[in-house]
Amino acid sequence: MENWKRALLAGSAGASVILLLKGKRAAGILFGGISLATLASEYPDQFAEFRENLPDYVERGTHFLDVVSRAGERLAEAWPKPPKTAVQPGMKRCCVASI
Repeated sequence: MENWKRALLAGSAGASVILLLKGKRAAGILFGGISLATLASEYPDQFAEFRENLPDYVERGTHFLDVVSRAGERLAEAWPKPPKTAVQPGMKRCCVASI
């Protein structure tokens, strides 16, 4: 990779991270796209292979999130419920004055 491409890649990726951390989402995504376009121009075969495998990656990620979601639901069901307080939602609380 040529030096100017390395500089463009490093600068745009760094700017993307900084802008995303600052909350400037649109500018961060723009600079992220610039860095990805730079990589794609340098390694077109690897990006073509990645693009072909993208549906498999999405399917695996979705399956992983489903498993994690089901595990979280099971943990929530198994977790003991907190005891009800003596004061129910329509009742007034009684205050004791401290001396």
